[in-house]
Amino acid sequence: MEIKILKDEKNKLDVELSSLTIAEVLRVYLNKEGAKLAVWKREHPTKNPVLHIEADNPKKLLKKAIATLEKEIDSIVDEFKKLK
Repeated sequence: MEIKILKDEKNKLDVELSSLTIAEVLRVYLNKEGAKLAVWKREHPTKNPVLHIEADNPKKLLKKAIATLEKEIDSIVDEFKKLK
């Protein structure tokens, strides 16, 4: 997953992501975990989505969200492997 920081202010963070699916999953998680606002937009279907986060510490919240999602995905992969 590629992340490009577009704007990094005290309470606002804009990042460009390489995947619309990841942008949506992060948006849902961030809104559940205390972000004041987490939304994504895409100017055109050929462009990458931009995730906008407003929180007390948006960069820390994004890092926590990514780490948590990685753990959940690893857990699901492990469970799937056990089914074989």
